[in-house]
Amino acid sequence: MDPDSLQLGTEHLWNWLVRLLSKDSEWLNAKVKFFLPKMDLCSGDKAQDATQGVILQLRRLHAQGRATWQAFIHCVCMELDVPLDLEVPLLSTWGHGVAFPSQLEASEESQPASQLQHGLKRPYQSCGSSPRPKQCKKQQLELAQRYLKLLKTSTQQRYGSKIPGPGQPLAFHQAYIPPILQWSRTPTPFRTQEGMAPGDPKAEDGADVSIRDLFSTRADKGPRVTVLLGKAGMGKTTLAHRLCQRWADGQLDRFQALFLFEFRQLNLITRLLTLPQLLFDLYLSPEAGSDLVFQYLEENANGVLLIFDGLDQALHPRSSRGQAGPEDPSPALDLFSSLCRGTLLPGCWVLATSRPGKLPNCLPTEAATVHMWGFDRPRVEEYVGRFFPDQPGQEAALAELRGSRHLQSLCAVPALCQVTCLCLLRLLPGSPPGQSAALLPTVTQNYVQMLSTLGPRGYLPPEALLELSEVALIGLQTGKVIFSVGDIRPPTMAFAAALSLLTSFCICTGPGHRDTGYAFTHLSLQEFFAALYLMTSPKVDGNALASHITLSSRWVLRTKARPGLLDYLPTFLAGLASRACRPFLSLVAQRDEMWVSARQAVVMQALRKLAARRLTGPKIVTLCHCVGETQEPELASLMAQSLPCHLSFHNFPLTYADLAALTSILVHRNAPIHLDFEGCPLEPHCPEALVGCEQVENLSFKSRKCGDAFAEALSRSLPTMGSLKKLGLAGSKITAQGISHLVQALRLCPQLEEVSFQDNQLKDWAVLNIVEVLPCLPQLRKLDLSRNNVSVSTLLCLTKVAVECPTVRTLQVREADLIFLLSPPTKTAAELQGAPDLQGNAGQREEAQSRSLTLRLQQCELRFHEAQELIAQLQEGPRLDEVDLSGNQLDNEGCRLMAEAASQLHIARSLDLSDNGLSVDGVYCVLSAVSMCRTLAELHISLLHKTVVFTFAPEQEEQKGSWDRTVLPVSLTCQMPSELPPRPAAISLSACMPGGGGRCCLCPEGPPFLLCRLTHCGLQAKHLEQLCRALRGSCHLGQLDFSGNALGDEGVAQLAQLLPGLGALQSLDLSENGLSLDAVFMLTPCFSTLPWLLHLDISSDSQRVVLRGDRRGRDRLTGGSLPDFPAGAQSSAFHKRCVPRSLCLRQCQLEPLSLACLCETLKKCPGPLEVKLSCEVLSDQSLETLLHHLARLPQLSLLQLSQTRLSPKSPLLLADFFSLCPRVQKVDLRSLCHVTLHFRSSEEPEGKCCGRFTGCGLSQEHVEPLCWLLSKCEDLNELDLSANMLGDDGLRCLLECLPQLPVSGSLDLSHNSISLESVLGLVKILPSCPRVQEASVKALESGLPASPHPSLHSLGSEQSFWIHFSRQEKARKTLRLSQCNFGPEHVSRLATGLNQALKLTALTLTRCCLGLEQLTRLLSLLRWPVGLFSLRVEESWVGTAGVLALLEVCTQASGNITEISISETQQQFSLQLEFPRQENPEAVALRLAHCDLGTHHNLLVWQLMETCARLQQLSLSQVNLCDTSSLLLQSLLRSLSELKTFRLTSSCVSSEGLAHLISGLSHCHHLEELDLSNNPFVEKDTEALMTVLEGMCWLKRLDLSHLPLGSSALALLTQGLSHMSVLQSLRLSRNGICDVGCLQLLEALRAASSLKELGLSHNQIGDFGAQHLAAILPALPELRKIDLSGNGIGPAGGVLLVESLALCKHLEELMLGYNGLGDVTALRLAQRLPHHLRVLHLPSSGLSLEGALLLSQALDGRPYVEEISLAVNSLATGVPHFHQGLPLLRQIDLVSCEIDNHAAKPLAASLVLCPALEEVLLSWNLLGDEAAAELARVLPRMSRLKKMDLEKNQITACGAWLLVEGLAQGSGIQVIRLWNNPISPDVAQHLQSEEPRLDFAFFDKQPQPPRGR
Repeated sequence: MDPDSLQLGTEHLWNWLVRLLSKDSEWLNAKVKFFLPKMDLCSGDKAQDATQGVILQLRRLHAQGRATWQAFIHCVCMELDVPLDLEVPLLSTWGHGVAFPSQLEASEESQPASQLQHGLKRPYQSCGSSPRPKQCKKQQLELAQRYLKLLKTSTQQRYGSKIPGPGQPLAFHQAYIPPILQWSRTPTPFRTQEGMAPGDPKAEDGADVSIRDLFSTRADKGPRVTVLLGKAGMGKTTLAHRLCQRWADGQLDRFQALFLFEFRQLNLITRLLTLPQLLFDLYLSPEAGSDLVFQYLEENANGVLLIFDGLDQALHPRSSRGQAGPEDPSPALDLFSSLCRGTLLPGCWVLATSRPGKLPNCLPTEAATVHMWGFDRPRVEEYVGRFFPDQPGQEAALAELRGSRHLQSLCAVPALCQVTCLCLLRLLPGSPPGQSAALLPTVTQNYVQMLSTLGPRGYLPPEALLELSEVALIGLQTGKVIFSVGDIRPPTMAFAAALSLLTSFCICTGPGHRDTGYAFTHLSLQEFFAALYLMTSPKVDGNALASHITLSSRWVLRTKARPGLLDYLPTFLAGLASRACRPFLSLVAQRDEMWVSARQAVVMQALRKLAARRLTGPKIVTLCHCVGETQEPELASLMAQSLPCHLSFHNFPLTYADLAALTSILVHRNAPIHLDFEGCPLEPHCPEALVGCEQVENLSFKSRKCGDAFAEALSRSLPTMGSLKKLGLAGSKITAQGISHLVQALRLCPQLEEVSFQDNQLKDWAVLNIVEVLPCLPQLRKLDLSRNNVSVSTLLCLTKVAVECPTVRTLQVREADLIFLLSPPTKTAAELQGAPDLQGNAGQREEAQSRSLTLRLQQCELRFHEAQELIAQLQEGPRLDEVDLSGNQLDNEGCRLMAEAASQLHIARSLDLSDNGLSVDGVYCVLSAVSMCRTLAELHISLLHKTVVFTFAPEQEEQKGSWDRTVLPVSLTCQMPSELPPRPAAISLSACMPGGGGRCCLCPEGPPFLLCRLTHCGLQAKHLEQLCRALRGSCHLGQLDFSGNALGDEGVAQLAQLLPGLGALQSLDLSENGLSLDAVFMLTPCFSTLPWLLHLDISSDSQRVVLRGDRRGRDRLTGGSLPDFPAGAQSSAFHKRCVPRSLCLRQCQLEPLSLACLCETLKKCPGPLEVKLSCEVLSDQSLETLLHHLARLPQLSLLQLSQTRLSPKSPLLLADFFSLCPRVQKVDLRSLCHVTLHFRSSEEPEGKCCGRFTGCGLSQEHVEPLCWLLSKCEDLNELDLSANMLGDDGLRCLLECLPQLPVSGSLDLSHNSISLESVLGLVKILPSCPRVQEASVKALESGLPASPHPSLHSLGSEQSFWIHFSRQEKARKTLRLSQCNFGPEHVSRLATGLNQALKLTALTLTRCCLGLEQLTRLLSLLRWPVGLFSLRVEESWVGTAGVLALLEVCTQASGNITEISISETQQQFSLQLEFPRQENPEAVALRLAHCDLGTHHNLLVWQLMETCARLQQLSLSQVNLCDTSSLLLQSLLRSLSELKTFRLTSSCVSSEGLAHLISGLSHCHHLEELDLSNNPFVEKDTEALMTVLEGMCWLKRLDLSHLPLGSSALALLTQGLSHMSVLQSLRLSRNGICDVGCLQLLEALRAASSLKELGLSHNQIGDFGAQHLAAILPALPELRKIDLSGNGIGPAGGVLLVESLALCKHLEELMLGYNGLGDVTALRLAQRLPHHLRVLHLPSSGLSLEGALLLSQALDGRPYVEEISLAVNSLATGVPHFHQGLPLLRQIDLVSCEIDNHAAKPLAASLVLCPALEEVLLSWNLLGDEAAAELARVLPRMSRLKKMDLEKNQITACGAWLLVEGLAQGSGIQVIRLWNNPISPDVAQHLQSEEPRLDFAFFDKQPQPPRGR
């Protein structure tokens, strides 16, 4: 087109455009405001017409450049009704920048300045220019006033127009509803209107007063900084602009100047600025005199307000330089920091807005923080009412809102509230009621609906949406929220402007550099478009899309300096993944829905992964929003089930929308959940989001930001949460107003179990209001009101509530703690609905008596008058369990008053009056007041420790009921300290009693003994008389403790005179009273004057002085005391014996004079008497003095010297004491430090004596005088000289003196450095000693280096050397040598010694390094004239040498071998030799028959025939018999004409070797015993073996157990048995014999009339076999033992068998276990029990209690019974019990019989009637502590008991301690097994240290199951 045509065309378009826009000037003004935000529309000429105004504005738009003009043309075509014939040329001519109209080419400079920037932007001198010379004050004030007026005028112009101004929010000119403001941190007091506190709800309203409160601080100096925190969309920017508007309107008159800066614009300034440049160049410049104006601002800084919006968006970090001055250029953030810290413009006001997060450190710590929340319901409704212009629209919108909780949660955010209203504005006219809300289910769909609403004619161009979305995403990824005109294409700009998606404003990038910036109307809108691009753009693949599904944490104290711009992007992505958004996404992406579905699936998969993970609180909230946006129930259920049962949220803000999102997820949860909010800033009305949430079980809030508005909102939710059991609201600012709302709500929550209102600064009225609700909460268990403000008068009101409320069990008050503990009633609903007339006061009294109340009022400032009122309340209340009034101000009078009332208050456990100002004078009053209180068990008073504690015992009726319910008076179960049974009464003035002793037993017949502890009270001798006078009034004083006082010797002397008047005490403690040794002499006469005194324990070093009576229980167990038992129970529990009196004197100087005086004072002491002394050193003179005087004390039973160093002469002095004192029974001296002398009483006959002198350093020089002194003893049974230094010389000397010693038992010479030389000498010397029966020497290797003289080696440090004697000379003498390390050179000497020791009959050599060669040599050298000699060798090589080699050794014997025994597994080889050797004629003949054979085999046979000619016993056990050995045995057996016994057991023999043995055994016709049991023979071998039996007519004992007996073998066996007429024992165990085989076998036994033992155990004869056996038993009159265990015999066969056994008159042992015999058989057996029965075994026989009782009745009184086994039978609650007893019973086995405590008493009674009992097996039962108590009761009477097995029972530490007590009464038991009982390892170790006979060890570290299971 030619230029002229183009010119004509543009003129035509221009004219038409001017005419079009003249008709819609308002639209044109809005667009000019959008594209030219810095332009003042009012600055033009007011007189010009409309057309000239349109032309002027068009020229201004053109002046902005090509991009702005193009975007404007697109807006004209898009938004106005432009004819199509004009739209096309407009877009083609100007829409693409082809040409410009000539009318617009005029320069802007041609316009007058007043039209450009009238009143706003006038030329000015730069602020950085040098100031003028001095100016007068008047001129400065005039310039400042002109600037301030200019500043206010410009602000008025900016906010005065209805058209949105530059940078103003979209809805700025709509109805403004102030949001909720809540103080978070107020470092200085604030002036609030009408005296309201900052946290008051009225001060939090959005009214003007609360906005003024933002600037009401009293901080006169320093910075005045307020930070306004609020999440996105809460209206922070709107509030900032609203403040500017109100200032311009004169409502903030305290400020002369106000400046508003946005950090998103300051981020664009990269150069450094001074503060004047920031104020004047970037905001508004003065007309003149900028320096004077700035100086004025500095001087009046308290009237300057600077608002910084978007602190969280500050991009540029602070510089590293120090603080800048006014003239120093700095980054914008540094200037902000200096303003906040007061280094710039000190005294000014700074208000900053920010999203929650970690604030920059440029803020001062004293800055005030205000949280800005969204809308509550009234504000939402007010906003909706103002948004809709007409009344019908308002009502319809409010109806939709009230009917949808989801819409309410959306509208809680002001920005979303506006979006929702915009959508409703379009949807309501054409939708039925309720339908519009359904179209707005999520935030994302709200935005989608908003786009459809704003779109022209409902059309949304996809290209523009996608391009705008790309711009949004790029901006977020680069941190860009402000765009320039070049960043957005004109069509896209026009689209965004048409839909009001972008806002424009003037930006300044530096002084004089201004431009227009564009931004999305809200950051969340930019995030929405970014998410839209990610979902619809084909450029974004699935991985990139999934990478944006991340959860950012929002902790307040994070290291992240500011929140990211992509925080809400995942939420919008999740919302776009909803099915409902699929058509919209398909439209934007211009793809089908399948493609969109795939994109949505990527997001859903990423969310599923997140939902299954464990997340922190902030991420959980974010994920809840995301999941809620998807509208996928399956995903919501997955997340709900993945949440932990205890969900905690700490230290990050939570809004109503957050809790609503969480609640929407919890609806899908099946299990209950606990929600804990601690330190979280909470939106006041956010609890309303929990309405109807049934999944919450525990709900806890702890935040100072919760006020009355929060409480009111919470009260609306609580009644709807039906599963809520625990409610906590702590650390808040709730007042009485909020409490009243909560109390009303609590009345509607009867299911609550725990409520906490601690740390809420509640006053008296509020606390009383809360406790009034207790009767309405029947399930309540705890009410916590701690850390509130409660007065003493209110406290007494609370005690009255505790007394009167039937469910209160405990009221605990201590300083700030105030807690009610309650117990829900146990009555059923039917009982609760009973007629009130029938219940009445009687029911109340019954409730009061059954209920117990614990009252703890500690440190409550209670005085005498409050105590009076409290007593009056308690007297009308229920039974008291505990009363604690410690730490108050009762003084003496108050303590006396409480002590007097104690007996009337019926306190069950304790009364604590500690730390109440009690003095010594008050002690007398307290003692007098409680003297007649019969329930007092202990009184503990310690003035030093300010302790006054009364402990009570149960009432007599309650105690009696306790005894009726259980065997013992108190539970034997180990209890916690708060649950322990009442301790004995005591009065104590000390902190504790040493050792814990003195606790008395509770007696069901009368009141408990009183434990009186008066320690550390400064008591002196002068106080004793008055104290004892007060104590005499006590009728049950048991233990008295005066420790830690200042009585001295004078006080002890006075007390010794006063003690008889106090009655029978159980203990008296005088420790730490400054006593000397003279006090001992004053106290020892008390043994005769005080009948109750049994023990006097004195320690000089520790100042311990204790007088005790009979101490039946140990003091303490690890971790606490054991329960006490009644004296009656004790006396009946243990056999009565005379309890000795004991004097224990430790760490004292014992000089001869003191010892003589001590013994003189003991002469009048009744016996028996035990004296235990301890001192550092005891001289010989002192020892002689002591022994001299002790011999004159006939009542003395024990003398013990422990930890006392004696001289080397002391063993001789003590040995001589045997002759000086005939009553001495045992002398035990250990290591010259410990001496124990036991004396027999004068009534006891003289018996054996024992002397032990171990570790005393005795050497050769002491042997002769010691033996001479000991020879005076008439009957020395045991002498122990171990661990001395005798050596070889001492041993030789001792052996020479041995005939003089009257030793009749044993002599221990272990650990005396005896060498091997002496051992060899013993072989010939020891047997010649008279009365020596056996000597045993064991020496372990000492590890010393080899000596050139091996014979001089010591036997080692762990040697053992014992010599056993008999009273008369016996023929057999045995020598046992173990680990003596003999070498080859010692063999000949050993043989020589043996040849000379003619009286030695047996020698055992164990591990003596004697090899095969040495043994062969020893046998060849051993030559005796006449007699039998046994040699036993145990060496490791025996197991590997083989039978052949061992038999070859036998050929070297000099005498005849009569017995050979070989066991390879046990590594034993035994021989019995007979001297001299004698020839057997038959053997000689056989030997001659083999003499022509020259092989080694035949030579060996020939030699064996010679040495074994008289062999009578050959035993091979556990050997591997090779064919060569069996061939040798074949030849040997043929020559053994005198062989009587042959045993081959558990050995390996081949078939060929067995054939050799069979051949040899066939010649042994005189065999009397054949044992072939437990050999792994096959059935064929067994069959061959049975052929041997045919010729053995003289066989008496046959054992073929474990051999497979088939039909053929059994036939051969029966055939052989038919010829054995003298057979006495037949054992066929585990041979696989069935009932048919049994029939064959029994027929063969008819001829065995001499049979005494029949063993058929563990076969399968069944009832049929038992029937045939019963038929044959009468033919066996000599039968004494029968074993039929495990044969499948039932009741039918059992009855027949028992009937037949009754005919066996000599039957002694009957074993029928592991058969199903049942009670029928037991009944018949009880009726037919053999008279001479000794052993009865019926384990696992199917017996019940009835059958066992029948058997026990039949067994009762049997004189021969020794063993009974009823293990693994179901005896349940009973056991066999006897009335007459079994005098010879040695063992009873009741393992795994289900015996429990109910059977304990009859069981113990039966055991006592069996005096010979040695072993009791009760493991794997249900025995508990009560059973242990009964067993402990009878243990002292069972003198022969060796073992009691109580493994795997239910015995606790208490029961084990009772067993210790039983053992301490003198039982001779060796071990009590307690493995696998519920006793902790620490306690078990402690118990075992107290009593080593308790065994807690495992069996092979694995539990052993009971037999038969």
